[in-house]
Amino acid sequence: MKQPCVYIMASKRHGTLYAGVTSDLPRRAFEHREGLVKGFTKKYGCKMLVWHELHETMIEAITREKQIKAGSRAKKLALIEALNPDWKDLLKRWREFSPDLPTSLRAQRSNPSRSGKKEWIASLRSQ
Repeated sequence: MKQPCVYIMASKRHGTLYAGVTSDLPRRAFEHREGLVKGFTKKYGCKMLVWHELHETMIEAITREKQIKAGSRAKKLALIEALNPDWKDLLKRWREFSPDLPTSLRAQRSNPSRSGKKEWIASLRSQ
């Protein structure tokens, strides 16, 4: 499912937060959860999808992402609490709508070697 989206990942309830933008939220959240992309979320263990907002265009999503990143931590927490007061991992909700998603992603992962990791990530993005 391709749709521009802004999202927030967290390490735990009231833990470290990361705001991002993508056109494929289930796949991107899975990549964060599995630590497939080097960077902030891997370093700080932000593996829970706790908030998301869909947009009509990628330009709108990027603009909103910048607004969220420029805002205070309190504003980010308020966004999360309004949508997800229990801080449940929302990737599980996406799995309910696409039950084959996690199976296909896990099957594709099949523990890629270091040399094959970039190719595997590229194959995920191209699907």
